[in-house]
Order: sequence, then structure tokens, then C-alpha cells
Amino acid sequence: MKRIIAPSLLSADLAFLYRDIKMLNESEADWYHIDIMDSSFVSNISFGSSFVKSVKKYANKNKSMDVHLMIMQPERYIEQFKVCGADHLHIHYEACIHLNRTIFSIKKSGMKVGIAVNPHTPVYLLQDIIQDIDFVLLMSVNPGFSGQKFIKKTYQKLEDTKDLILKKHSSALIEVDGGVNLENASLLFKNGADILVAGTTIFSNENPQKMIHRMKFGKT
Repeated sequence: MKRIIAPSLLSADLAFLYRDIKMLNESEADWYHIDIMDSSFVSNISFGSSFVKSVKKYANKNKSMDVHLMIMQPERYIEQFKVCGADHLHIHYEACIHLNRTIFSIKKSGMKVGIAVNPHTPVYLLQDIIQDIDFVLLMSVNPGFSGQKFIKKTYQKLEDTKDLILKKHSSALIEVDGGVNLENASLLFKNGADILVAGTTIFSNENPQKMIHRMKFGKT
């Protein structure tokens, strides 16, 4: 089982973005998680592809750019995010009409592909594509805003996802995003999560590097 920590830059201080990227470069964080929102799929608006390009410029080249598209018609922007430096591209099951076609377009571009599912979308809907994707991104809050409370039903959904992966002989990793903190990180890893996305818990801490270490290794 992997223990990957992907700090969400949605919670970074944009006035001091270079400082926060530099901190992550020097930390035990594995990836940079970037949320892209269009005010249509979710009610919030966040970054665009130019933000990914800016982060990539200063990021540790050994750490992946994990880009989460909370947008409608994500297939329109695949090449744009590839050019700007995305290594992984997550699209929502609920936002994509031609899911299979979009998955293979992302893979053809050279990026790894993840399918994100909202809290009340059952994971059995992924049974026909689970062998074709690299990640399942379980939303443990309703998408759109940082700092929300973790939805406890995610634990069961995590087990269901793991069972589906094993049943279908898939190599997909499981990523959990939303309300992740020091109190639930160890249990999420224990229950089968490979990657945890955390924003507020990391960036609001007076020692974010230590918090990343504690979340990753379960140490106090």
C-alpha cells in the first residue's frame, strides 16, 4: 500500500504562492494537487491552466502535478492541461458524457487518468472502466470549497472501491479528497486509500512540513 500525500493548493496563500510551493518542494509531500473549477459543474471558480503552468515552473520536478477538473466538458481541455504541465488529469464521472473516449484521449496525451466521483455517486458505476484508469478519486465532501467536514460514509465507499479494483484485477490507486486531517488520515490509509489530498489541515498549520510528515507516517 502506498502512502502518498497531495497537498491541495486551493488552500495555499496565493499572496505567498512561491513560498508555499518552495515549502512543498522541501517537504515529504509527493504531489501537488490543483483544483480547476468552472462555476458550472460546481458553484465556485478557481484556477485555470495558466496556474498549473506557473506552479510547474517552480515545482520539484520529481513530484507530480495532480490536476482535478471540476468542470463540464473536460474533454475540451485535455491538450491544454498537458501542455501546461499536468501529469495526472482527474475528470468527474458526473461531468463527462463520453467517458470512455475521454479516458483514452487523456492516456493518449501521455497523462495518467483518474475518475472522480461525488459523495453520493456509487462506485459500481465504474465497473466497466476501472481497468482503464490509473486512479479513482473519491470525494469525501461535496466538491467546490475547501475546509468542509469529512463525510463518514466515505469509509464504506473506500472498501467498496477496493473490492471493485480487486474483482476487476485493476491496478488503479484510490485517492481521497475532502476533509482529510490528522485524525482520519491513518484510518483512511488502513482502509485502502493510497493517496490523500489535504489542504486546510496542511496550510493552516504553523508547521506544515511536520503536518505532512505526521499525516504520511501516522506519527505524533
